[in-house]
Amino acid sequence: MKKILIGLCIVGAVSYNVSAIAAGKMHQHKFNKHLDKALRPIVSSLGLTGDPLLNRDVPDISSPQAQLGMELFFSKSLGGDRDSACVTCHHPLLGGGDRLSLPIGVESDTPDLLGQGRTNADAENHAGFPPVPRNAPTTFNVIAWDKFQFHDGRVESLNPQQGANGKAGGIRTPNSAFGDADPLAGGNLVQAQARFPVTSREEMKSFSHNSYSDQDIREFLAARLAGYEGPQIVDENGNNVTDTVPLPETAHWIEKFRRVFNEPDTQLEALVTEQRVSMLIGEYERSQAFGNTPWKRYVEGDNRAISADAKRGAILFYTSDMQGGANCSSCHSGDFFTDESFHNLAMPQVGEGKGNGDDGSKDFGRARETVLEQDKFAFRTPSLVNVEVTGPWSHAGAYDSLEAVIKHHSNAAHAIDSFDESQLLVENVTNLDKMRANTLEALNAPNFELEALNLSDMQVGFLVEFIQSLTDPCVKDRDCLAQWIPANDDDLNGDQLNAIGEDLR
Repeated sequence: MKKILIGLCIVGAVSYNVSAIAAGKMHQHKFNKHLDKALRPIVSSLGLTGDPLLNRDVPDISSPQAQLGMELFFSKSLGGDRDSACVTCHHPLLGGGDRLSLPIGVESDTPDLLGQGRTNADAENHAGFPPVPRNAPTTFNVIAWDKFQFHDGRVESLNPQQGANGKAGGIRTPNSAFGDADPLAGGNLVQAQARFPVTSREEMKSFSHNSYSDQDIREFLAARLAGYEGPQIVDENGNNVTDTVPLPETAHWIEKFRRVFNEPDTQLEALVTEQRVSMLIGEYERSQAFGNTPWKRYVEGDNRAISADAKRGAILFYTSDMQGGANCSSCHSGDFFTDESFHNLAMPQVGEGKGNGDDGSKDFGRARETVLEQDKFAFRTPSLVNVEVTGPWSHAGAYDSLEAVIKHHSNAAHAIDSFDESQLLVENVTNLDKMRANTLEALNAPNFELEALNLSDMQVGFLVEFIQSLTDPCVKDRDCLAQWIPANDDDLNGDQLNAIGEDLR
């Protein structure tokens, strides 16, 4: 009871003094000091450091492995039909994503056009949506995840330890049974994740190549890079399609692998392997570590690092709903601002789903992996570090502003009822009635977690201000991010994706 009363006093005092400032009865400096007196004990009690990357062994982007990983990340040579790359959905200048509600991977009308304006003429065959059914997660700070990758956690550390990024113990992937380690997962969660986009027909593999295993496609692509004979790939009619899209030039890839691994004489089959390809891509992704935020500086002692409104937002963020706050930190906890768990928040479903439900139009989220009723419609809690630049937000990219996301958390039923479909950053959306019905099923499910808070517009604004203090300035600086974009002068196959589009200017 004492703790609750203290919380009420903090929130009440802040509210009272906001009014005092508005009436001209308190100087800003004095009010700032009052906010610090309220916020500092919260920071201390939670043991926060402000550093989401504390004790992480972050690869240097200038290292040979990260540099070669960057070239692979930007190369359409790893796309089944050489029309998509990892960066298609995860560009540094687009917040480590693609700034679309739902990604468009293969068969784009203009493969190098990223962000808004990217289209896929085949969307009409996928319930009116792009064929990728979930929003592209950001690659920023992937090194800070210790338990899961992907919205549904289908890549999972079986022995999660703080700071390990999945290195300790085994890693379960879609290529192993639930709860069992995949022996080929790799050395960390990021490498394990990097092995799967190339196997997705919607993202990189293409719809024309379906009749072979995930491992076959990985080995086929490694062989393509180095020009040696890999698995024999056949289409659904049994026709050999192994050489339908070979690379005209492989010597430069071989030379780069020999240099990075210092193996001048190793046979190609052992030099360029799918394990090495995914490891290199993973090291590039893991180098995208951005945690030098204003909030970090505040936690470290600089009271001037964030604004008064951000401090008001922080107090709301860390105060429970029972104490008059917004209760955000119950899920967005710790210095990385996530509990790395799964919750049903009834975020609007956008897209054709993942094949769940009687008609296959639903996406059951974490329950697709666990087959547990209590996990239905639950998705991984995203980190809020740099979230300002990673929109549109939610597992399906339903919201295009942080204000809209917070208002959903404040009153999900109202947000769903008044959902503005024009905010969807996706071309030619149809079948919205089905989308709404599936969202309402999540809202009415027994495991739906949100309590209606009915935050005021002022409170929403305070929370937005605080969340924006969690942004590393580098992720908004084109010159700073240029380190993670390769030069356009070493592309003998013409496969490097040199992105164009309004969102990249």
